[in-house]
Amino acid sequence: MTTKSVRRAALGGVIGPVAFVGSWSALGALTDGYSPLHDPISDLAGVHASTRAAMTAGFVVFSAGMGFYAWALRATLPGPAWMTAAATGAATLGVAAFPLHHSSTVDSVHGVFAGIGYATLAATALLSGAPLARLGRRGWERAAFAAGAVSGASLALTLVGQFGGFFQRLGLTAGDAFIVASAIAISRGAWDRVPQATTSR
Repeated sequence: MTTKSVRRAALGGVIGPVAFVGSWSALGALTDGYSPLHDPISDLAGVHASTRAAMTAGFVVFSAGMGFYAWALRATLPGPAWMTAAATGAATLGVAAFPLHHSSTVDSVHGVFAGIGYATLAATALLSGAPLARLGRRGWERAAFAAGAVSGASLALTLVGQFGGFFQRLGLTAGDAFIVASAIAISRGAWDRVPQATTSR
């Protein structure tokens, strides 16, 4: 794979999350009776939702974007973070394929895919931290651990209390923000495997 193809593929990590966040933000705001504080994003893609097609498209674009991003991450950063990035994309496709409010069985499958997607999104940031540290990128290391911690903790809080919608959005946005920032860094060559300071002249 060429450097140019890797950097182009990394842009999937920008396009996918931006399409996803844009979808749930706009559709949630335009849907009467929908509360972003209390209601899950998947309600917007529920079987009988008027926004189903548009939100499902957001899921699919995110999934595809994460696939390209994972490929670029594998070529750029040592370690298993690319695997969890790819798993996030695959799990999101599962979320889209099994929409809520179809049946109890489908809802359960949907929940499994959503849980996997939450965990792997947070893990992508967390697993990027140590490799970034070994490459001498301490600022990126701190950003990775912070994003992963906020994402994981927030997504865990979706299971308790009345503000599941808020914590879901906070957790996903924290994880997605790291994906977008890292994708831009890769596309610009800022995550070369050998730190610039140690290259020979």
